[in-house]
Amino acid sequence: MLLEIFLTLALGTIVYLFFSRKKEETLPIEEGWWGKGQKPVSEEDATVRPFKVETTEEELNDLFRRLDQARFTEPLEDSCFHYGFNSVYLRKVVAYWRSQFNWKKQVEVLNKFPQFKTKIEGLDVHFVHVKPPCLPEGRSAKPLLMVHGWPGSVYEFYKIIPLLTDPASHGLNDEHIFEVICPSIPGYGFSEASHKKGFNSVSAACIFYKLMRRLGFHEFYAQGGDWGWLICTNLAQIAPNHVKGLHLNVVSVTNIRFTQLLSILLGSYFPGLFGFQDEDVRRMFPFLQKGFYRILMESGYAHIQATKPDTVGCGLNDSPVGLAAYILEKFSTWTEPEFRKLEDGGLERKFSLDDLLTNIMLYWVSGCIVPAMRFYKENIGKGIGTQKHEKMSVRVPTGVASFPNEIVHTPRSWAQQKYVNIISFNFMPRGGHFAAFEEPELLAADIQQFVGKVEKKELWREKGK
Repeated sequence: MLLEIFLTLALGTIVYLFFSRKKEETLPIEEGWWGKGQKPVSEEDATVRPFKVETTEEELNDLFRRLDQARFTEPLEDSCFHYGFNSVYLRKVVAYWRSQFNWKKQVEVLNKFPQFKTKIEGLDVHFVHVKPPCLPEGRSAKPLLMVHGWPGSVYEFYKIIPLLTDPASHGLNDEHIFEVICPSIPGYGFSEASHKKGFNSVSAACIFYKLMRRLGFHEFYAQGGDWGWLICTNLAQIAPNHVKGLHLNVVSVTNIRFTQLLSILLGSYFPGLFGFQDEDVRRMFPFLQKGFYRILMESGYAHIQATKPDTVGCGLNDSPVGLAAYILEKFSTWTEPEFRKLEDGGLERKFSLDDLLTNIMLYWVSGCIVPAMRFYKENIGKGIGTQKHEKMSVRVPTGVASFPNEIVHTPRSWAQQKYVNIISFNFMPRGGHFAAFEEPELLAADIQQFVGKVEKKELWREKGK
């Protein structure tokens, strides 16, 4: 009798632990309302409407007036970009913006890809949706959601989209052809900002999941860097049965364990003990210089935006020159930290002024800099490592493209503590934080090989049944 009771209790405990563990592995899909006022009783309009970027002469004239009236402060001698954006070069950027930059031509570039809007949870969500121009007979396109971050926009993906939707025409491997969906995070670009507090990465992930389902996709791939990393990670935690694969060009872990702290102290002496490769050691050590000091030097903006975004945002929303300096400084240092030593910040070594200013204009004409900055407060304001999703693992097949000039390097051994099913982790030969914008060919190739591995595993699984 006692044995039967013991076995029953043991079995019950095992069943409880099994189901409770399974339950914890999935984030709940939120049913939020981020629009103005109370949620209406009537069902939300799910229409997907075509959208085009348009600006008026009045808006452009206002911009030109502000550019003409800009005030500049002389930089310190030989300061280059060590104190932030150098105003000598800023004058050149503003002069180009005022006299040579052709926004109307760039609007045509922006509108070359189909764009749409649709209402989700009270917000007008903007997205770019590009289908392959042609598909070989018997082939189907793989849906790929690509999510940007700050201070970027959907424009970051304009050079990589053709490489994914029409790889053969660009001399690339066309084993996998993609149908690409690039939404603007609510509060960025032409996606309506939340009217209520609390809109964070999980909220955005829920909206993007609903967007993909509304577009008819039952399974899809997700790719992201910067905030796109976190939103896509949350998406994989919300809908692991719908996200076939998760590809990231930024990886970060918020729950630091004792072994990680120990690896920071001893990893350069005993790399194998902590699963470090030679490239990990090269990128991470000496840690005070390449890890801690670099984070300290590059994170001031994040502290401001995670605490009082509206204060700084007021000035940036009123001054196009201030907005450009604030954003473009990140495109300099986050692309190559050594660019601090250059008076022009090395910006035109990797990007054209037309591309950089197009991204700035998306922030200016939409007036979105303040809600874009608020996203930091909503995600970090409650403390790092305190949210449920930060403590949960990700079991969706994951691929990581690790670029050498990323702000923080996360070795595979660290990443695997959260992303437990990493099937591809590649050290990229060059590039920084804005991977799709700076190195579209490298990123496209890595996405291709990652999806190939996922598809092969899926095929083996099907054959094994």
